[in-house]
Amino acid sequence: MKIYTRKGDTGKTGVFGGKREYKDSARIECIGTLDEVNSTIGLLRSKLGNEHEWQANLHRVQKDMMDMMSHLARPSDSKKENPNPKPIDGATFCEEWLDTLEANISSPSDYFILPGGNEISALCHVCRTQMRRGERTLVTLMKEDPACVEEYILAYINRLSDLFFTMARSEMDKTGVAEEKWQLFLYKRKKKKTT
Repeated sequence: MKIYTRKGDTGKTGVFGGKREYKDSARIECIGTLDEVNSTIGLLRSKLGNEHEWQANLHRVQKDMMDMMSHLARPSDSKKENPNPKPIDGATFCEEWLDTLEANISSPSDYFILPGGNEISALCHVCRTQMRRGERTLVTLMKEDPACVEEYILAYINRLSDLFFTMARSEMDKTGVAEEKWQLFLYKRKKKKTT
C-alpha cells in the first residue's frame, strides 16, 4: 500500500466516520498540535535511554495521546463509534506522578524559572509549551463541537503541562543544575510584602 493517496491535495483530510474537513479547521489544528507534542515526547524518550525510570510512564502518555487524538477526530454527529479506549484516569495518573516527583525535589516551586538548564530539562519545557498550545487549540475545538471534547481530555491535557514543568525541575534537581530564577510567583510576592 502506498503512503500517498492524493486525497489531501485539495486541502482537506479525512476524519473519523468518513467526513472530510479542511486542514486548517479547529479539529485538525488541535489534533496536529497534539501530534506535534507526542513526537517531541518521543524525542525526549530517545534522549533518556531505555532504562530511564520515566520510560514506562511516558510510553503510557504517548499511547493515551493517540487514543485522545482518535476521539477528537470523531465529530460528535458521526454515526460511527470509536472503539479506541478512553484514558479517563489520565488526570489522576498525572497527579500521582506529579506528587512523586515533587516529593523528591529538594526545593519548592516558588519562582518563575527560565526554561533550559540541560538538554532533558529543556526538552521537558518544549513538551510543556507545546502541550499548553495543544490545550488552547482544544478549547477552540470545544467551542465548535462541545460534545466531541470530553472533560477527561481537557483535564488530562491540562495536567500534562504541569507534569512536564515538574519533570524539568526534577531533572535539574537530580543533576545538580541550578535553576535560573526570574521572579517569585505573584502570590508569594504579595505574602512577602505583608510579612
